[in-house]
Amino acid sequence: MVLLDVRDLLEKPGAARRVTLEERFDQLGTELARGEEPVRLEITLASVIEGVEVRGPLSGRIAYRCARCLKPFEEEFRVEVRELFAPGASDEADEYPVTEGHIDLEPMVRDAVVLGMPFSPLCRPDCLGLCERCGGDRNLGECTCGPDVDSRWEILDELELDD
Repeated sequence: MVLLDVRDLLEKPGAARRVTLEERFDQLGTELARGEEPVRLEITLASVIEGVEVRGPLSGRIAYRCARCLKPFEEEFRVEVRELFAPGASDEADEYPVTEGHIDLEPMVRDAVVLGMPFSPLCRPDCLGLCERCGGDRNLGECTCGPDVDSRWEILDELELDD
């Protein structure tokens, strides 16, 4: 949890405050990606009629595992957020809750970063992946398997065609 006290903003409509912090967030990732380093938040908290608007960039590094060859690699990310935190917000709403004058930034950061991650991260666009038969890394030439031949078509190799 990353809680910020926003009671001062809720009491002063139109007020704003700039917040810069670096935090580690649990559950920031997927099966092929992990946010292990701190995320930098450079956000503005602004009091609006509905509650508190949080906007600004989130940045950091994500450790990925390539979906084709399973090698680890890292990439930087930068995501712009603009979200509303409202008193009385429910889980089904499009806004995050303000609870007892505090907002928890972790769900917003997790949602923004994970939704920005690629579904199938690749170490490089032309990654050849692993051979499905021998498991060799095709990028390194470890696969020595010949072409996969369907035995049902072997009879055609015996055909002699006239030119």
